[in-house]
Amino acid sequence: MKVTVAARLTPYGLRCEHRRTPLGVGEPRPLLSWRLTSARTGDDPVAYELRVGIRPSGGIDDPEAGESSNGEIPEAGDSANGQVPGTGDSANGDAGDWSSGRVEDPAAIGAVYGGPPLLPRTRYAWRVTVWAQDGTAGSAESWFETGQDLWQASWIAHDPDAVEHVDPPTEGDQALSHHGLLPCPQLRTGFASTGVRSARLYISAKGLYEARVNGHRAGDAELAPGWTDYRRRIQYQVHDVTPFLLDGENVLAVTLADGWWSGFVGFDPRRPGYHYGRFPELIAELHLTFEDGSTRVVATGENWRTGHGRIRYGDLLKGECHDARAETPGWDLPGFDDSSWRPAVVTGDDHSLLVASRDEPVRALGELLPVSSTPVRPGVHLVDFGQNIAGRVRLTVRNREPGLRVTVRHGERLDGDDRLHTANLRTADATDVLITAGGAEEVFEPRFTYHGFRYAEVSGLDRLDDIRAVVLHSDTPQAGTFECSDPEINRLYENIVWGQRGNFVSVPTDCPQRDERLGWLADAQVFLPTACFNADVSGFFSKWMRDVVDAQSPEGGFSNVAPLLSGVADEGAPGWADAGTLIPWHLYRTYGDERFLDVDAMTRWVDFVARHNPDLIWRHWTGPHFADWLSPGPATPREVLATAFFHRSTALTAEAARVRGRHGEAERLGALAARIREAFAAEFVGDGGLVEGDTQTGYLLALAFGLLTPEQGRDAAARLAALVEESGPLTGFLGVNLLCPVLSAHGRDDLAHALLRRTDPPSWLYQVRHGATTVWERWDGVGAASMNSFNHYAFGSIGEWLYSGVAGIDQAPGSVAYRELVIRPLPGELSSARASYESARGLISVSWRSDDRGFRLQAHIPPGATATVHLPGGDMSRVTSGDHIFELVRGENE
Repeated sequence: MKVTVAARLTPYGLRCEHRRTPLGVGEPRPLLSWRLTSARTGDDPVAYELRVGIRPSGGIDDPEAGESSNGEIPEAGDSANGQVPGTGDSANGDAGDWSSGRVEDPAAIGAVYGGPPLLPRTRYAWRVTVWAQDGTAGSAESWFETGQDLWQASWIAHDPDAVEHVDPPTEGDQALSHHGLLPCPQLRTGFASTGVRSARLYISAKGLYEARVNGHRAGDAELAPGWTDYRRRIQYQVHDVTPFLLDGENVLAVTLADGWWSGFVGFDPRRPGYHYGRFPELIAELHLTFEDGSTRVVATGENWRTGHGRIRYGDLLKGECHDARAETPGWDLPGFDDSSWRPAVVTGDDHSLLVASRDEPVRALGELLPVSSTPVRPGVHLVDFGQNIAGRVRLTVRNREPGLRVTVRHGERLDGDDRLHTANLRTADATDVLITAGGAEEVFEPRFTYHGFRYAEVSGLDRLDDIRAVVLHSDTPQAGTFECSDPEINRLYENIVWGQRGNFVSVPTDCPQRDERLGWLADAQVFLPTACFNADVSGFFSKWMRDVVDAQSPEGGFSNVAPLLSGVADEGAPGWADAGTLIPWHLYRTYGDERFLDVDAMTRWVDFVARHNPDLIWRHWTGPHFADWLSPGPATPREVLATAFFHRSTALTAEAARVRGRHGEAERLGALAARIREAFAAEFVGDGGLVEGDTQTGYLLALAFGLLTPEQGRDAAARLAALVEESGPLTGFLGVNLLCPVLSAHGRDDLAHALLRRTDPPSWLYQVRHGATTVWERWDGVGAASMNSFNHYAFGSIGEWLYSGVAGIDQAPGSVAYRELVIRPLPGELSSARASYESARGLISVSWRSDDRGFRLQAHIPPGATATVHLPGGDMSRVTSGDHIFELVRGENE
């Protein structure tokens, strides 16, 4: 990640609704935000101005202003008036032009658009100007496009009752049908056009889609439109397809697949279509604007034709089968004869659930070459890509006979030296099949499935010509880096990052390999602080928190997974459902966007628990109780754990209400939180700060959630340290993220470091020393194969402490969007560490070195922020923005 520091105060990293130059913004009053940079010390902002105006949109080759694609800060312009090109000087709102005027706000890193209503399907340019204390100003500009308002298109599908009559499988080709899955339908329509100035494709599916215009792929989204509870909300995407239009005949063509809508989903997949729908459906509108200003819409309807091609089935869990003999060459181009195809079936005209995407899609974001490829049996090769990922394999087959069956199976580990370990996949076959057509070169790459794997077993070939792994995950831009003097800790950090990539696939899943892949709320809430350091997940969680609220029951109970689907334990587990309050609060503190705080939803949850537990001890839960999941030590009493989270949710909801200006609600909930705290102390806290159950997680929750008096806290921290020294980490999912931060907060960073560097199980480095390339579900990787994932991120929540503890980048209590920093590195036995973090305010970086001569720290603080710097030995300094160096010579403070 390369970031250039500008010479003077300059905005950069412009975002609209947490996305860079988004197409299809659905928010009527979008948030426009920016970061700040300056090489000058103390060069802090005092005011800003926003200008927004309509800008004619052309093709995708229009320059994207505001930030170059490599993430570097743009050149600062000389203009300081904030005028958007083409909008003139008007600030009265005419013709869509709007200016905020100069706003005196030294803390601002964003503002909500406040102009006249935004027009649909319109590009807006915007510029932010920021003034420094010395009166100089810097500007940057960007753009966004608004989304669709009134749809004309119908939902269409291939006639599901006609499937068995289309392209019957060749005798003996059982792979052409799989557990009731149907072939992936191809849908197309032709239209004529001339002189197109711009073209936008607004498209969604119940299922998955891949769209093409005249043979060119529309966009680069994978597994679109992403997973939501389709009964509540269906996202659509917008693609700029202007360069693909021809003068004359054109074709819009789409392939559909089952995806989460009608395929196998979850750990009890039952049958295709059990959870949402029976077969995939499409809706699309291609809006054409011509050079003369006229417009035309090409929409899905009964005039579309449908057929089948090479993809005989595509399923997220089972895999994908391509029969290249059934290819339909030119079906996505003009001139194709579709007279033998069937008319599309119109399935409905309800547009009420369609919403614009709030997040960046899943994309193919990397490729891995094999580190080894070994023939293990005749016609069978075992390929090691060296890294556990979520993705797919791309295989090139050259000069083979027609009808050759090539099978690709996937696994995270090996059984012995030559066989895949697949027992932990359960009913996820994770198997892709190619049946060759014959020819000089055939490239096989699935399009509607993904797998969690490090190894691939390829059978049916006597040699492998070309194979690689394609990495898929939601496009969450890198935000942080970390490195230290211990190579094993660096590998642990890489494992954490790879685990996040592999499990942030449309929703934050628990694992990418087996028949589960669900958006478990507890996993997400304990890992979120680490996730925010690693990547910009603001848009990703903006979308997913809508899924969480969609899944909330009418009575107020948050679910345990989101999106919600049938057959899953769906309500109320302590620490799981509490993610509905914990996650919004952390997102608000990290990104400074108050809209993350859905106080109504948060309050409904707190009141729901209170109604069922009038004595304020959470004894009655309406759903399951997963306790401190996968704790290897003594069980934390369930009432202790539940009541601690009840207090935490209530206290944070009170704070959220205060931030949103709902002071009466804040006062009521604050008083409720105080009563829960009193009830917890009376019920569970004994002499000497003893917390009932005497477990590490019990003490961690009581200390981290503020449930003890200062005296009780000192005693409880001492008891926690004794338990940790005696047995190592014995926490499960709900305690592990607190372990090192709480020890450090109570003066035991030595013990936190000892845990970090521990190599006996349970420990993080035990996994590293046993070849892990992602974080495991279980501390030691031992357990029933059916419940043993080797890519689970919950225990990777130690990543937060690598940034905030080891490197020393933290935020002061009460600070929002890193306006007040705490730089407090904890060296332990390490000799060096460095970390950087692209915060919502700007770049933060820390680098330190400790040796026989002393301790040296370098820190960069972004404009508008201040920092309290703590050096080993107790020295403390307050600094403003800019670059700072601190040195301690050995002997001066000893």
